[in-house]
Amino acid sequence: MRPLELKLLVIFDVIMTEKSITQAAERLSMTQPAVSNAVARMRVLWKDELFVPDGRKIQPTTYAKNVWEKVRDSLHNINQAIEPADFEARSAKRTFRVALPDIALDALWLDMRKLFEKEAPGLNLHAVPYTIACTQPLLDNADVDLVIGQSNRSLENICTDHLFDTNYVCVMRKSHPLTKKPLTVEGFSLADHLLVSLSGDIASPTDQALQQLGLTRRVAFTVNNFFSAVPIIKESDLIAILPTDLLHNYLACNELAIVHPPIDIPHASISMLWHKRQSADKGLIWLRKHIKQIFIERRAYQVEKVLNFIDS
Repeated sequence: MRPLELKLLVIFDVIMTEKSITQAAERLSMTQPAVSNAVARMRVLWKDELFVPDGRKIQPTTYAKNVWEKVRDSLHNINQAIEPADFEARSAKRTFRVALPDIALDALWLDMRKLFEKEAPGLNLHAVPYTIACTQPLLDNADVDLVIGQSNRSLENICTDHLFDTNYVCVMRKSHPLTKKPLTVEGFSLADHLLVSLSGDIASPTDQALQQLGLTRRVAFTVNNFFSAVPIIKESDLIAILPTDLLHNYLACNELAIVHPPIDIPHASISMLWHKRQSADKGLIWLRKHIKQIFIERRAYQVEKVLNFIDS
């Protein structure tokens, strides 16, 4: 392969990753006209349009997707070889894309912004919607750099770093009929339930735990993000199983009854996940380090606060 073609492939890889000529130019420390000229040469050499406009972004053609599928891992190794060995957060210019649920975003994003303003003013952090099923394709296709979510199963070519195990509590409004006496399994199973389902699937570990006892429940309402759940619970007869992490901000309002579930609900293992091709990525290593530190510092306090409230 001629040096020119190799250089074009490296530029092509970054454009495919960023889905933007402008952002690719920033990542490559090139001018936007220089990257556009490189794309023009690619189109002549490879006899394909390669990229078509899509609002402020661009979308690859089928030919471009097929090429990238075959060469992206090798190109990433080349990029790692020619990029500086060290990541200097203060001078770096880069956009990180992270797929995560709203509850994790709430726990992280403000602290991450404060960190970026103090130590890494040239870095951007973009949130992407998360579901369990989307983890593998998002990382395989380099649509995101990192996923924060459940890691209960092994995924091919995906690396993980465990953050914490989620604890669950049962939540209802303060004047709910079920608060008048200790919550039983029967009362729990007969209630109308609200389920947080990021994917729309109504099957959950709670249902599996009930099935082992020969019981079922009625999922009367679902929402597709965690922070929609509590306002509905406060104003209705629905009850919900929610992670302790969500509830620390609502304790002072004194409008919720929070109790231990009457059944054993399996913990969910929450991890950071990334593709193995980015295992040596110094920038991503820096990001993962700070995300883990924030979770460790914030979550211990939040969970203890909720559990103390229940047991008081």
